[in-house]
Amino acid sequence: MLAGHGFVVVVPEIFHELEPAGTVLSYDPAGGERGNQHKTAKTIAAHDEDARVALDHLATREDCDGRLGTMGVCIGGHLAFRCAFDRRVRAAACFYATDLHQGSLGLGGDDSLGRAQDITGELMMVWGRQDPHIPAEGRAKIHARLVETSRRFTWHEVNAAHAFLRDEGPRYDPALALIAYRMAIDLFARMGTS
Repeated sequence: MLAGHGFVVVVPEIFHELEPAGTVLSYDPAGGERGNQHKTAKTIAAHDEDARVALDHLATREDCDGRLGTMGVCIGGHLAFRCAFDRRVRAAACFYATDLHQGSLGLGGDDSLGRAQDITGELMMVWGRQDPHIPAEGRAKIHARLVETSRRFTWHEVNAAHAFLRDEGPRYDPALALIAYRMAIDLFARMGTS
């Protein structure tokens, strides 16, 4: 979707140490269980190293102008938030960033909210109000931390469940997905001008 709008896109495999290359975890209970096992098996340092390598790669490409952004959904939303700790990242689109409010990503947990002040780019935070993985109290905790640290961010809550962007399964909401993608495209289009 982003590549079709002129952006250079890299999509890293976040569990490459734990699964054979090219593995796609199915969107069913078995795939969900495997993904949940992996998200607490890999260290945060390894996730951060993956982000650094991907950003380094983009920064050296001739077809990249150096304006770097990040986008992710679910665990990817949390990883996009962490990727924004790198000062080269001018914008981060974080869709229902799982575990961000409870610090439980990775082996031994994470310090993501504690490091919110390290983010210098603009954040776009998007949530589903009916998402049981990030309840209202969790969203309030994240919002309060972003305000406390004076981050530059927009906050969007929609009437949707977790995974409303995923174009399969009963939670997919194509109308909201279109709006969300438009917001992300607009964020990245303006990241070099703000």
